[in-house]
Amino acid sequence: MSERHESAALLDSVRAAAPVIREHGAETEERGRVSRETLRLLDRAGVFRMAVPERFGGLDAPLARQAEVVGEVARACPATGWNMTVWLTGAVMAGLFPDQAQKEVFDGGAARVSVGFAPTGHLAPVDGGYLLTGRWSYNSGCHAAGWDCLAAVLEHPDGGATGAQLFALVPLTELSVVDDWDVSAGRGTGSATVVAERVFVPAHRLIPYEGGVSGETGERWNTRVPGRGYGAVAFVMALYAAMAAGIARGAFELFLERLPGRGITYTSWEDQRQHPLTQQQVAAAANRIEAGSALTDRVIRLLQERADAGVPPTDAEKAQVRGRTAFAAELAKEAVELLYSMSGASVIRRSAPLQRFHRDLVGFSLHALTQVHTNLEVQGRVLLGLDPGSDIL
Repeated sequence: MSERHESAALLDSVRAAAPVIREHGAETEERGRVSRETLRLLDRAGVFRMAVPERFGGLDAPLARQAEVVGEVARACPATGWNMTVWLTGAVMAGLFPDQAQKEVFDGGAARVSVGFAPTGHLAPVDGGYLLTGRWSYNSGCHAAGWDCLAAVLEHPDGGATGAQLFALVPLTELSVVDDWDVSAGRGTGSATVVAERVFVPAHRLIPYEGGVSGETGERWNTRVPGRGYGAVAFVMALYAAMAAGIARGAFELFLERLPGRGITYTSWEDQRQHPLTQQQVAAAANRIEAGSALTDRVIRLLQERADAGVPPTDAEKAQVRGRTAFAAELAKEAVELLYSMSGASVIRRSAPLQRFHRDLVGFSLHALTQVHTNLEVQGRVLLGLDPGSDIL
């Protein structure tokens, strides 16, 4: 089967695995990392090959397909959907490194790459490369990743910082993971702290920070290959919005499963479905999900058009991507909050999956890159004829 046909069949495989992934959602939260069975099913379905170029045995799936798959995974397990968003973004960023580094990461056709965007490490130059030292918190999916793409500040040979920032690709086997992920939302993402202690990084596993974010990193085999040049921030924001919609769809299904036989306590309503307010709010939740998805689809079409033409989006378009995807995700969150508020006190039981979907999506919306008001400010500045006010586009 060709890579193109495999990519088309992948969505069906994920949907077939979704019931089992959903069953393992509670285990994922308890373990503080994605369950082994979920990883096995996703690996067998081929999701970790989606962002890997065909030349290395990957599927090289377009953004729209990756977003669909992330949405289906998140529909079954929010934490796993978040990690898929991170791992796929990390794989896309690995594709911006020189050819030798790409071969090291992608050899075998599948890859899980975590990302540490905050430059909380430093790189000291030595013969043939650099020594990396630092700590990166909120390193989602690090327990199951093979590689980490970590931001750090370059040092002068005399030890002072140059101010230059780089991304370094490092195998997880050369890092230590601190068991410090003790949270009330997104626990299953396993977003622990990773630590590097004078880890040698060869020069070919480094790229400029700005290039890693924008997608422009100099000469490599895929420098001018059309079709996949989305830019890391636009890519992750599109996947985030698709993930949020997937969580909302999963919450919607869980809400409907709880309804049969439920009345409204301390009233004469014996069937909650018959109450006009329930009907209105269910419709409002469904429409929020669909409206957000439509907005995300529009963003993805724009990014694909620019990638196919081999022309990066303008800063104004990138600002638009940030604002629209964050707004789409906010609509999904509002839908889940509506459904949660109609579910009665029993929904707070840990045995009720809907409470986990609610907690996780609210928690994800607090991430610095996904906060709706921050992203709307970036978009709004451009709409008013100002500069975006952010270098992270």
